[in-house]
Amino acid sequence: MFLHQGLALYEERVSIHKQGYEQERYRIQQLSRSVLAHREIDEITSVDIASYRDARLACVNSATGRMLAPATVRHELVLLSHFFDIARVEFGICSIPNPCLAVRKPKPAPGRDRRLRRGEERLMGRYCTGLQKLELMSIVQLALETAMRQGELLSLRWENISFRTRIAHLPETKNGNKRDVPLSEKAISVLRRIGSKPVGRVFTYTQAGLKSAWRTMLARVRIEDLHFHDLRHEAVSRLFELGTLDIMEVAAITGHRSLSMLKRYTHLRAQKLVAKLDLGRKRAQRLASEYFSPQFGLLTHEGGLWQAYFPDYEPALVVSAETQEELHTRAQSALAMAIIKRMMSGLRSPTTGESLNISENEQIITIEFATT
Repeated sequence: MFLHQGLALYEERVSIHKQGYEQERYRIQQLSRSVLAHREIDEITSVDIASYRDARLACVNSATGRMLAPATVRHELVLLSHFFDIARVEFGICSIPNPCLAVRKPKPAPGRDRRLRRGEERLMGRYCTGLQKLELMSIVQLALETAMRQGELLSLRWENISFRTRIAHLPETKNGNKRDVPLSEKAISVLRRIGSKPVGRVFTYTQAGLKSAWRTMLARVRIEDLHFHDLRHEAVSRLFELGTLDIMEVAAITGHRSLSMLKRYTHLRAQKLVAKLDLGRKRAQRLASEYFSPQFGLLTHEGGLWQAYFPDYEPALVVSAETQEELHTRAQSALAMAIIKRMMSGLRSPTTGESLNISENEQIITIEFATT
């Protein structure tokens, strides 16, 4: 079987079930147009893969006029490697070891730290207002207010938005987990301006449509080297610049599972922080004393699994992990999200510990938050 035929089978059986199917479909199309496409799968060697890698790295991106990003080639090789594994183990159409495993992948590029420059947000707003592009302007504003990813914004549904609690529920995210995103007053205002409906998608753009509209807007207002994902970086940095949220609380809002990845987003502007340092610390300490007091729960260990139970929340919070250290981290994140939800709803944190009835096999677990 030729590679392009195997890739078509892979797309039909594997790719279509992935959340990032659209992006993967483009990568499959690229591989299916390559010099490897009409090679027998069993005849492809690591030398062929390396040659493909080098040829792609020497290509120019027709959309940007720049050299193809190493990350683009890296994603293609990761896809190709997974294809060979599936082709051999599940499809039975490959009898050779995975030729991609011995091939060096391009190193990932350093994370972008592009922030919005002075006047750029205003330029985009004027463009959208002048051409009556309400939906595009609303997407940009919500991205900056919520730090949601492009895919999360485009999949946002009215039935998952609560104007009462000011929460947008994301049933599925890039990481495969559901997440509740607190909505600021401005985010609520943006959603109301669109005109809420009982059910259905909030935005009508497809990923391709938004990509085209984004590029057209940047060209018209002469903004250079700004990716849509840079808005998420800008939003996360603004959350940190508030001076009232620690890294765990920001992670609960943005859905970052890796704290090291979150640190990559926080290239904070020193001058702004210096001006806000004392004020921010006082505000943070005041909010911490009001909302982020120590939280008490019940700790059990059964069947090799640690579990923490916090009955004072509605519904009660239950967190599990294999180690106490991991349990503490997860409980801190879950409690921070619950407290933030109550803050956004104008409710105070419950006085934990009052509902604790300790049995013989239970202990008290205390979760504290950094307040300085």
